Amino acid sequence: MNNIVLLGRLTKDADIRSTQSGKVVASFTLAVDRPYTQNGKREVDFIACQIWGKSAEVLGKSVHRGQRILLEGRLQIRQYTDKNGNKRTAAEVVADRFEFIERKEQTESQGMENFGQQMPFDEEIPF
Repeated sequence: MNNIVLLGRLTKDADIRSTQSGKVVASFTLAVDRPYTQNGKREVDFIACQIWGKSAEVLGKSVHRGQRILLEGRLQIRQYTDKNGNKRTAAEVVADRFEFIERKEQTESQGMENFGQQMPFDEEIPF
C-alpha cells in the first residue's frame, strides 16, 4: 500500500498551471517538521508535492506561503533525463486531498490576542 499523510507548511504559494489537455495541477513544497530535535534544533524536510483537478484550483486560491495543511496521497518516484543528458530520479507526493489546518489570519497573528477576550469564571452555571 502506498499511502502518505503529511502535516506541514507551504514554503511559497503553489505554482498553478494547466496541461495541454486542460487539467489543472498545483505544484508546491511542503515543509514538514521531523518528530525529534537534533542538538536542540528541530529539523525540517522539504517535500515536493502536487495535486490535480478542482483540489488544485482550491489550493491555489486559498492556501498561501506559511499556511499549514494536512494532505493525503501517495509517493511517486519518476526518472527523467535532464537538459545535459544525465539520468535523474525525482520523488514527490501526489496528493489525493488536503485539509485546511489554519486560516490565513491565524498564520499572521502573533499570539493569543486575536482569539477573543477571556471570560470570567461563573460558578452559577447549571450543569
